[in-house]
Amino acid sequence: MDTVDLIIKSSTEFYNDLKVDENGRYRSWEHCYSHFIKARGSQEIDYDYLSLQLAFYLASWGMYRGSSFLLQKDYKVHIPVVKELLNEKYDVLAGIDCIGFKDDSNQKLLQDINSFLEQYYDKIRHKVKEQELKNQLSFTLITKILMGTLGCVPAYDRYFIAGIKNQKVATGNYNIRSIMQLVNFYEKNVDRLEPVREKMEVEGMPYPQMKMIDMGFWQVGFDLDTNQGIKNAH
Repeated sequence: MDTVDLIIKSSTEFYNDLKVDENGRYRSWEHCYSHFIKARGSQEIDYDYLSLQLAFYLASWGMYRGSSFLLQKDYKVHIPVVKELLNEKYDVLAGIDCIGFKDDSNQKLLQDINSFLEQYYDKIRHKVKEQELKNQLSFTLITKILMGTLGCVPAYDRYFIAGIKNQKVATGNYNIRSIMQLVNFYEKNVDRLEPVREKMEVEGMPYPQMKMIDMGFWQVGFDLDTNQGIKNAH
């Protein structure tokens, strides 16, 4: 099958598996995303509650394991991030269609929120580690936050990167170039992908196009790993 059929198959498989278990850990994305979308424009925003939602979503997706600096902080550390993400300037990024990123102003907004997240969490990380850090902040964390709150970019984790590299759709580095490669892939095949995505919803809201991309290529990467084929994706 071609890449489009593979993404349709993989994203549908991921979605169906998620819906089978009403308390499955991957449901954390649905809870987090739906609460953030509903909070946009609200007159009474519970930042504490949204921060807790974000923290649990990140934990469900592996960002609190091992030597993660977030393990040393409580959920309230995310409150300044929640407030920034809900700034009305970012409304256009919430659930944005891929074609929206062909507008330079939206690319600039994405770069702005990237910079905010990187600078904020980098300061926290330095305080926790109490030493000079050789590596920059993980783009996995940044993109997981953006996927969970705005649904505007896929989460660039190990499996997703393996999937896009295996299918030669985009580079494995999180940047505007890679995002635009994903945008072009979706737009080129929108007539085949949209009928499938439109059947996916959470709390009466459609899954974002980038979430379908995220699920599809993540599943491809996961299957590669399961089949001991992940080395071929690098």
